[in-house]
Amino acid sequence: MRLSFRYPRQDRLRKGWQFDLVFRTGRRVNGELVRLLFVPSPDGRTCFGVAVGKQQGSSPVRSRGKRVLRESLRRLRPWVREGFYIICMLRNAALDRDARGVYEDLAKVASRAGLMKADWPGVDWNIDKEGSA
Repeated sequence: MRLSFRYPRQDRLRKGWQFDLVFRTGRRVNGELVRLLFVPSPDGRTCFGVAVGKQQGSSPVRSRGKRVLRESLRRLRPWVREGFYIICMLRNAALDRDARGVYEDLAKVASRAGLMKADWPGVDWNIDKEGSA
C-alpha cells in the first residue's frame, strides 16, 4: 500500500467558523514546541489548520513557523485518525528550532492526545522517503 504524503487543499481548515469552532470548544494538548487544539468534526473528515500568533515575531519569522508546521503535518497526515478538526500552533520556544525538532514534538503530542491510528510506525523523519516504512 502506497501512502500519500500530500497536503491537499481539501484537508485544510479554510473557513473562519471552522477555526472558531476549534478555538472555542476544542481540547488543548501542549508540547514543548507545539500546541494542538482539536474537536470532532461535524462532517466526519479530518482537516488541519496552522496558526502562529502576531506577538511571536515579524512576518518572516511567522511565515517560516507556518511552513515548518505544514511540513510536519504533511508527514503525519496519513496516520491521523479520521473525524477531527485539528489546529497546530507554534510556541515561542520553537521559533528558532529546526523542522525535525518540531515534527518530533508534534508527533509526540498527537500520539499523547490519541489522534494517531494504531498502525502508526512511530516518529520517523524520513517516513515519506521511498523504502523507509
